[in-house]
Amino acid sequence: MNSKVVTKAVTVNHINESIGLSKRESKVFFEAMLNLVVGSLRKKNEVKIVNFGIFRVKNKNTRIGRNPKTKVEVMISSRNVVTFKVSEFLHNSINSNMNNFDERS
Repeated sequence: MNSKVVTKAVTVNHINESIGLSKRESKVFFEAMLNLVVGSLRKKNEVKIVNFGIFRVKNKNTRIGRNPKTKVEVMISSRNVVTFKVSEFLHNSINSNMNNFDERS
């Protein structure tokens, strides 16, 4: 995986190469996993992936916002947002790699 952006196609190719599923099976597997995560979040369930992190749905109440340019106040409606809390393992893994970062790359 040499791409700087991990897209669906890159992920499907990686599953195909590392697990040996066909590209079609890899795509079905990936989409099924995403559907499971999205479906759980729609039901406001927490999605915990060990050594990765936790996805949660949080309700944001109605509030007053202000346009910074015009200073006009606007009512921002209540909505649900998805939050992500990175696991300690992933956090440490990313930071240990940053300490070994090579400036030439």
